[in-house]
Amino acid sequence: MKTLIKNATIVNENQLFKNDLLIEDDLISIIENNISEEGVDKIIDAEGKFLLPGVIDDQVHFREPGLTHKGDIESESRAAIAGGVTSYIEQPNTAPNAVTQELLEEKYKIAAEKSFANYSFSMGGTNDNLDEVLKTNPKNVAAIKLFLGSSTGNMLVDNPETLEEIFSKVKMPICVHCEDEKTIRENTEKYKAEYSEDIPVKFHHLIRSEEACYLSSSKAVELAKKTGARLHIYHLSTVKETELFRNDIPLKDKKITAEVCVHHLWFTNEDYDTKGTLIKWNPAVKTFADKEGLWKALQDGRIDIIATDHAPHTLEEKDQPYTKCPSGAPLVQHSLVAMLEMHAKRRIRLEKIVEKMCHNPAILFEIEKRGFIREGFKADLVLVDLDSKWTVSKENILYKCGWSPLEGTEFSSKVTHTFVNGHLAYENGKVSEEKHGERLLFDR
Repeated sequence: MKTLIKNATIVNENQLFKNDLLIEDDLISIIENNISEEGVDKIIDAEGKFLLPGVIDDQVHFREPGLTHKGDIESESRAAIAGGVTSYIEQPNTAPNAVTQELLEEKYKIAAEKSFANYSFSMGGTNDNLDEVLKTNPKNVAAIKLFLGSSTGNMLVDNPETLEEIFSKVKMPICVHCEDEKTIRENTEKYKAEYSEDIPVKFHHLIRSEEACYLSSSKAVELAKKTGARLHIYHLSTVKETELFRNDIPLKDKKITAEVCVHHLWFTNEDYDTKGTLIKWNPAVKTFADKEGLWKALQDGRIDIIATDHAPHTLEEKDQPYTKCPSGAPLVQHSLVAMLEMHAKRRIRLEKIVEKMCHNPAILFEIEKRGFIREGFKADLVLVDLDSKWTVSKENILYKCGWSPLEGTEFSSKVTHTFVNGHLAYENGKVSEEKHGERLLFDR
């Protein structure tokens, strides 16, 4: 199968340039001007559109197995490709938790049958499964995931000796959720004493506070420096945490890296008044000053990746009192267009969006032949129209849970085409029912 994309403005490796691109089977074969149309099966005229590498989301929760009333690999990966996300790394806090090699491989088997996008699943660490963690194959598993906060119940890793052993012995990326359990518990009890179970959600960022985040993140960074571990901290939410990271060396040489999520760049605690528990995340959306500090660190290189922490729940689950309402929300269909909206508002260059959402995840996790528009690389590609207004509504949301915290938002950019391994997986609002997602491999 040969597909020719003509007249696209390609955004790649800090450059914008107009060119044609030929896809042969699953690979990008030629990038140059005026590629011959001879023998081509499909031609797409991309005049006026921008061609980006497929987005790689390094942190999603697709809820399968065990929590599939909220979402599943098929439904959420379909939403992902509609949003230009062609590869994802999914987290181990499913039911059962992916904390043995057997349970981890079960998830890969499900994805091999059901995933529209390329996939990897992180191995979960606990206080007592180091032997299983050390069996993880770095060639075909993205990372080890540790929860250093109370976000996930029995996956909390809080034994200092265990943590040091994991950090010392694991030779692949260790991805961590950092919030201090003791601080959160104390803050929660203080607000429960005043409000009982129905704490106003506007206090969420004071319960899961800056102190809780920084205390945990700083300890993780200190331990990584001590042990030489390859540490990646997920979803920074405070300006204070950004001080822990460097921007004076290339990403490929960094041992300690950081991610920010779309919602921490988009919302602030002021939005709790209108959005309520729909924007209850862990770590919490915090202040305007925190949001601005995250933007600054993203721009200057202390934060390396933009992701989603896509975590669907049903509206019935979200419509519970604060202490019973789960944290998390769906975002994977709207992450790229949200960042393109920030580009329209002159907050971020297109080249920087591509760097943080496509190139850097590929570099950081050492993903084979993805994340860049290069000859010989996998043809994971996204065409976007930067001048095509639309509004997020229940009618165009593809998440299984059927809602979005961005409902009612008008975007000025639209994903028009998504290619996964050379297959046109999404075109002008329609998802192809053919599944061409592949297991991600890593150059380690």
